[in-house]
Amino acid sequence: MFEACEKWRKEFGTNTILEDFHYEEKPLVARYYPQYYHKTDKDGRPVYFEELGAVNLTEMYKITTQERMLKNLVWEYEAFVKYRLPACSRYCGHLVETSCTIMDLKGISISSAYQVLSYVKEASYIGQNYYPERMGKFYLINAPFGFSTAFKLFKPFLDPVTVSKIFIFGSSYKKDLLKQIPAENLPTKFGGQSEVSEAEGGLYLSDIGPWRDPKYVGPEGEAPQAFSVKN
Repeated sequence: MFEACEKWRKEFGTNTILEDFHYEEKPLVARYYPQYYHKTDKDGRPVYFEELGAVNLTEMYKITTQERMLKNLVWEYEAFVKYRLPACSRYCGHLVETSCTIMDLKGISISSAYQVLSYVKEASYIGQNYYPERMGKFYLINAPFGFSTAFKLFKPFLDPVTVSKIFIFGSSYKKDLLKQIPAENLPTKFGGQSEVSEAEGGLYLSDIGPWRDPKYVGPEGEAPQAFSVKN
């Protein structure tokens, strides 16, 4: 497994991807596939959001490709390990090694789930094989009626340990999210108190967290300017 991982890292170019890969279309892609980090949970983990129900692949693939999306995924994994986790560890005073993920399914349909199946399959393969054990907790919210049927499409790509970290809620999720994420850190759109102005980049592009605070940036250097805006 180690040799296979090292072979993949060499072929993919992970050692230099933070400097070599530039996802200039990120601000536009965010309109059609919102993916962003925003502050930390009660255990100090970076909180990552995906609004899967807002995906519009038809428009998104006019400005990017699945290959570049996967490149950006790996870029984010490398930045997560090198910058986000060390900063969060310093911020909360203990080692932080995983993330807290919120996937919003509001507006999703069976057809849109099928649309993103290819990307989710490839993304899950990369995450499980080359960045194992980075998931701390995973919340699926606004799950529609019959979602369990659609979820069966994704379960084959997830190992049992991963599945055990997944919590599925319908529209009544606020109380459960607030058990894990402080109200001041949870965006207002999800029932919290955190607001982000457009002047700061808006929720999708502001990328607020300890990794942006000079007090918590360590010897590895300053994080790349605007994670979510200009890689």
